[in-house]
Amino acid sequence: MEELQDMKIKYDRAIWKKFFSYLKALKKDFIILCVFMVSLAALDTTMPLLTQYAIDHYVEPMNADGLWKVGLAFLTLSILLAVDVFFFIRHAGKLENGILYKIRKDCFEKLQRLSFSYYDKNAVGWMISRTTSDAMKISETIAWGLVDLVWGLAMMFGVSMVMLVVNWRLALVTLATVPLLAYISVLFEKKMLVEFRNVRKINSKITGMFNDGIVGAKTTKTLVREELNRDEFGVVIGDMKRTSVRAATISAGYLPMALFISAIGMVLTLYFGSTFLIENFITYGVLVLFITYARQFFDPVLELARVYTELIGAQAAAERIMQLLDEPEEITESDAVVAQYGDHYHLKTENWEPIKGDIVFNDVGFAYKTDEPILEHFNLTVHAGETVALVGETGSGKSTIVNLACRFYEPTSGEILIDGKDYRLRSQSWLHSNIGYVLQSPHLFSGTIMENIRYGNLSATDEAVYEAAKLVNAHDFIRKLEKGYQTQVGEGGGLLSTGEKQLISFARAIIVRPALFFLDEATSSIDTETEVKIQYAIDRVLENRTSFIIAHRLSTIRNADKILVIDQGRIIESGNHHTLMEKKGYYYRLYTNQFMEEEKQLIFSKQKQDYLNSVCLLTPNTFILLH
Repeated sequence: MEELQDMKIKYDRAIWKKFFSYLKALKKDFIILCVFMVSLAALDTTMPLLTQYAIDHYVEPMNADGLWKVGLAFLTLSILLAVDVFFFIRHAGKLENGILYKIRKDCFEKLQRLSFSYYDKNAVGWMISRTTSDAMKISETIAWGLVDLVWGLAMMFGVSMVMLVVNWRLALVTLATVPLLAYISVLFEKKMLVEFRNVRKINSKITGMFNDGIVGAKTTKTLVREELNRDEFGVVIGDMKRTSVRAATISAGYLPMALFISAIGMVLTLYFGSTFLIENFITYGVLVLFITYARQFFDPVLELARVYTELIGAQAAAERIMQLLDEPEEITESDAVVAQYGDHYHLKTENWEPIKGDIVFNDVGFAYKTDEPILEHFNLTVHAGETVALVGETGSGKSTIVNLACRFYEPTSGEILIDGKDYRLRSQSWLHSNIGYVLQSPHLFSGTIMENIRYGNLSATDEAVYEAAKLVNAHDFIRKLEKGYQTQVGEGGGLLSTGEKQLISFARAIIVRPALFFLDEATSSIDTETEVKIQYAIDRVLENRTSFIIAHRLSTIRNADKILVIDQGRIIESGNHHTLMEKKGYYYRLYTNQFMEEEKQLIFSKQKQDYLNSVCLLTPNTFILLH
């Protein structure tokens, strides 16, 4: 992942142009907001003119006749000001939430389109930080920054015009410090941007550590790492504290500097204005007007300085979100494929052909990294309805073959044909809608069992859900639960056992009636009794379906039509169970070793139970826990 420090260290108009384009969808609210801000600036500009009029026509001549009219005008302007402030805050809030909605929606859609490789390279916390705190920072900056920007520019323009009309010499004196303020802003820009980038970077790391700490809580406790984790987290939040203080210090230095320069403008206005008053070039009311305008002029200048500081701070967040939104999609569709089959969010299911199930790997090569090939010149033909089992050591390429067949990745060379046609000539959604996939560690979503099974087909009826559960032998255990199919599974399915989650994931996979089925070591982490149920489910589910099984327990694949022994991305043995056992090769050794190991475990378990029974007979009041 590219380090943010290597990126261009200055305000980047191109980045903000992308985010300001979100205003197009909120054009009405934006225009209304601008109208209110300009009218607010006009009201703020008018107030001092009333004061000048009152001083020159009533206070200085010591004449109170008609002064009530000025008071009435002030009251009217105050009411209009209050109404204006209410509506501009209301529309600024709508603008902020509208932008936030659009950014998060685009980020989520982008994450849905990205391939598996992106998730292999980036931590969950990194992605969560983009769509939460970074998105919030940008929406706040754009919405409320626009408020201050439009008001500030309108206010500065209005005050400048009135001052130039009333007395252009004194106006130039008042505005003399503006170029100096612009120069100071440029000096502070680089330092502020570097520090704010570092703050956002460390914040992402903190989010990732929170995520790891929560997800891995059980592992932390079993390894007794609480103190170590606390110390590691302390180092990171210590860095966050120091970096944030540095950023705040630089930002704090900029605003007082701007305030000091504005004070110089006030002093110049007061000095030269007093001189002009003594020489009778201006009236006392005009002097008060210019002193008030000098303060009012530099108020928006200071606000713009603050907005500029926030913009620099938010640019670090903007760069990070742009990294996500501009992330290239490794698996893309051609224009012709999109035109015929649609994309992820605009499916043209009426053009989708049914899948028969023939799959051919034709001279396929693949590498996760360019200099580390996993498959080279790999060839495989699977006929419709066949069950193919893949066995081999960890890292031999079994999961890669399955992931390529599912088009979670694409071959770097060669082609994969489905029903005689390169699958890149059809859409990913077309293929994935015909796939049933069951992982070694199934993931369930928070909700009920019914909702999780139906997740594979939202239009499925309750009866279809029941039938899917019966087909995989899950109906009986679900029915025994207190709330049956309405039982909550908890986050990630944490309220259920691994076997129960596996059976539900099977039901979820088959409810879409897939033409292709993929099992990735689906029985490696469950007990023997549940394995029997799942094996029964597998035999029923895979009937007349093209299927790939990555097997850990070889006893589960004896009925496979074809067993492939994979070693370093190559097929070193191929055949059914009986053929491979007769060869007495790699598969034979692997199977017999595993069978002997299972026999030893069964004998040891029986001996343990016999010993426990004998001890309990001898000492009936003693409870012994054997591991």
